[in-house]
Amino acid sequence: MDKIRNFCIIAHIDHGKSTIADRMMEFTGTVSKREMKSQLLDSMELEQEKGITIKLAPVTMQWKGYTLNLIDTPGHVDFSYEVSRSLAAVEIAVLVVDATQGIQAQTLANVYLALEQDLKIIPVINKIDLPAADVDKVSAQIINLLGCEREEIIEVSGKTGKNVDKILDRLIEIEPVFSSSGLRATTSALIFDSYFDDYRGVVLYVRVFEGEIEKSAEILMMGAGTRGIALELGVLTPKMSPRESLKAGEIGYIVTNLKTTREAKVGDTVTLVDEPAKEPLPGYKDVLPFVYAGFFPVSNDQYKDLREAIEKLSLSDSALRFEPENSPVLGYGLRIGFLGLLHMDIIRERLEREFGLDLIVTNPSTNYEVVMNSGEVREIKSAGDLPDASEILEIREPWAKGEIILPKEMIGPVLELINRKRGHQTNLSYIESKAVIEFEAPMANLLTDFYDQLKSATSGYASFNYELDGYRAEDLVRVDFLVGGHKIDALSVVAHRSEAEAIGRETTKKLKEVIPRQNYEVALQAAIGARIIARETIGAYRKDVTVKIHTGDRDRKAKLLEKQKRGKARMKRFGKIDIPSEAFTVMLKRD
Repeated sequence: MDKIRNFCIIAHIDHGKSTIADRMMEFTGTVSKREMKSQLLDSMELEQEKGITIKLAPVTMQWKGYTLNLIDTPGHVDFSYEVSRSLAAVEIAVLVVDATQGIQAQTLANVYLALEQDLKIIPVINKIDLPAADVDKVSAQIINLLGCEREEIIEVSGKTGKNVDKILDRLIEIEPVFSSSGLRATTSALIFDSYFDDYRGVVLYVRVFEGEIEKSAEILMMGAGTRGIALELGVLTPKMSPRESLKAGEIGYIVTNLKTTREAKVGDTVTLVDEPAKEPLPGYKDVLPFVYAGFFPVSNDQYKDLREAIEKLSLSDSALRFEPENSPVLGYGLRIGFLGLLHMDIIRERLEREFGLDLIVTNPSTNYEVVMNSGEVREIKSAGDLPDASEILEIREPWAKGEIILPKEMIGPVLELINRKRGHQTNLSYIESKAVIEFEAPMANLLTDFYDQLKSATSGYASFNYELDGYRAEDLVRVDFLVGGHKIDALSVVAHRSEAEAIGRETTKKLKEVIPRQNYEVALQAAIGARIIARETIGAYRKDVTVKIHTGDRDRKAKLLEKQKRGKARMKRFGKIDIPSEAFTVMLKRD
């Protein structure tokens, strides 16, 4: 056990975690030169394409007689729950900071997560070979943040591989923090990830804390109370390498005979049926989604396929929650909960690519708590579910606590942006030449385009991190949209009364651009209850019915125009307006 080191790499987006992981696998000879390709651990097609890590990936390496277990983690704020799971399975965190950008919002967030878990942190500055690299300035920021010495910081280049071996040597020098209690009779292992393999069933990624799990052993999941058999187990190099057993301190995989990952949830403790552990390991707090959107298949025949596809995806993504939804306009679909807009985007792309589905996605919204006059508290996931206003005592909306890191000279425009979003600054501090703004704001206002506006206000120099901070009662109203006098539930939104009119005007203008013209006039209206707050009109196509009259007879012309008018009125009564799928995502495209 003294020869095992478990570590993960944490950093902001694009600071080079996966590239450093690639170089480590090259240096340790885990992967031959022939098999090497960039971002080797990012196996999903979307990860390769977008150049980001979405799922954590474990790998076992050998270096100078030591076993090094690495978990490569995502950097994006939507996937920070993947990071917290990785940290619970390791003892050491390698903190990577880009030499050109310095400390960013996710760097801070991940450092706090690592310190909460009492991990040893190895600071690393990456991309020192770039012309814009400023190693001294970034070193000062890291010393300021961690309180370490300058010589403890390792300067590397993930691209060329310079000094990557020094990180490996530093890992070996760190004293192991395992206690001899790891050799006790009872066995316990933490599940830090699980996925469903079509051919083999549920595969668990585990970190063994105590005892030993052998091949074909009967295992018990303490939280779910399910039993299974360890059909195969071993380590990842990054391919699966079977072993006869996994011992305390090791990280590996277990192929089980379970049928769904609900029987072996992430954060559960695996123990042996014969000699179960006395108490489970501290798991993770359940991640709760706070962004909800309706997913509807373009043709109703695909509803069953959509449901099956989401069930498959939710097997390996513990943050996905879904329930059936029915809309008069769009038919049957699912209301799905996500951790953020990037998470939603990735699930949408995976559904379209991997399962060949054609989808309409409605405007994303957060969930609200509604207190009824009777004192009952209900959770509402879409504006269409809001009860009648006369029955409601108050509506509470989710607020977020956030941090923005940016150059000192750009503080003004960012504070103005936060105020525009109904937020307020709570603290302002400095790390060397950078400012850290801490703020609070309603979650709904951060969802749609806050990130884009922040980037334009700071020329792309700011980075942003947020987390949920409870619910607060506000003056909220439901804004409905009517097309040709018919209310379209899927377009309804919950908004603050002070912002309702602006949202109504903006959305009706956008709907006018995407809804096609008809042979009769179509009114687009926004309303709060029975009060209309905005209106746009889509003009009718006008066919000149008088073209066949060659005389200047006014009576005949009037007669024909009157007949056309009656026809249009009849069409308006019975006409069905086809609403294109773009209309349902109109709120996302604010610009």
